[in-house]
Amino acid sequence: MTRVVITGMGAVTSLGNDSQSFIKSILDSKLGISKIEKFDASNTGVSVAGEIKDFDATKRLEKKQAKRMDLFSQYALYSAIEAMEQAGLSDANIDPERLGVIYGSGIGGLTTIQEQVTKMNNKGPKRVSPMFVPNAIINMAAGNISMHFNAKNTSQAIVTACASGTNAIGNAFELIKQNKADAIITGGSEASVNEIGIAGFASLTALSTAEDPAKASMPFDKNRRGFVMGEGAGTLVLESLEHAQARGANILGEVVGYGSTSDAFHITQPDPEGKGAIRAMKEAIDEAGISVDDVDYINAHGTATGANDSGESKAIASLFGTNNHVRTSSTKGMTGHLLGAAGAIEAVATVGSLLNSQMPENVGVYEQDDECQIELVNKENAKADITYAISNSFGFGGHNAVVAFKKWS
Repeated sequence: MTRVVITGMGAVTSLGNDSQSFIKSILDSKLGISKIEKFDASNTGVSVAGEIKDFDATKRLEKKQAKRMDLFSQYALYSAIEAMEQAGLSDANIDPERLGVIYGSGIGGLTTIQEQVTKMNNKGPKRVSPMFVPNAIINMAAGNISMHFNAKNTSQAIVTACASGTNAIGNAFELIKQNKADAIITGGSEASVNEIGIAGFASLTALSTAEDPAKASMPFDKNRRGFVMGEGAGTLVLESLEHAQARGANILGEVVGYGSTSDAFHITQPDPEGKGAIRAMKEAIDEAGISVDDVDYINAHGTATGANDSGESKAIASLFGTNNHVRTSSTKGMTGHLLGAAGAIEAVATVGSLLNSQMPENVGVYEQDDECQIELVNKENAKADITYAISNSFGFGGHNAVVAFKKWS
């Protein structure tokens, strides 16, 4: 069976607009959450978000090219360009018909939708932009990446709410394993820090209303009060080991397993017993050919909502009961929750952990909830030789996705 390795990574996040800056900030426990500045959020009751800072799409995209994209597509392509540059892939060393794109987003062009609906209501339907549909639809992150890199293998958009990025990576892994592609550009992007995005989740009472950024996103803390919206993109270049070695690529890590299940339980609430999460984690571990005792680190979904954190903790405790060394953290305490891009930037963070032999601390925990009986990463136990790690993502609608990674040696 074909082995699948990671040869490139890119990121646009509130902790840095490239993967190296992002990983360093994550491992240094930096906080990317701050006061919302993109718009006046005072009427929403929400004060903070994981906003992208100092983003200039034209550093990597042509000005005309960027103008014809929604922000979520800009983030996606920007991070993909970084990943492909790091991978060293081009028409010179890969057949375009063996290079594909599988990319996720939970909502897609929400900024465009908001702007154009407002314009229609204020100025009439004739004023709606002809680029409204091409900018808004979710597949355009994948489409724009595919066109930019002349990738003529599959081009797919994955939409499984907050599991989108992880499902995209997992599906890309499976396709390369089946020898249907030599390399796939994969990940997820989201740009939902805007009025309708914040207002919509605020009306669900899903968002934290804390004004202090340091006490807004608090995964696994007993006083957690909801998630903080984040935005950005994460991209991985996955490649068959044979293809990567033949061209002398620098290998960053290996994808070894993937699990995907459904709770079939509720439109927004996870299964309180975490049964679907358990099966997804077990599927990923089984495909990797390892046991639960081999896993060193879990990058949790950990949204800082009551139901998610307690359910995920139960699932982890149930499956990993015999493992006395596995540690868990949610990086959402630093970045906020990027919805469909969450699993993508968390995959970058997880690979960064393997490369640096250091797990991200669980920022935002001041007093661990008694309902979350798992060993969390802290200052004392963060540095360790990590061989196997998994990254969890769970989405509205009951979607569960887990990817297993192995340190490259």
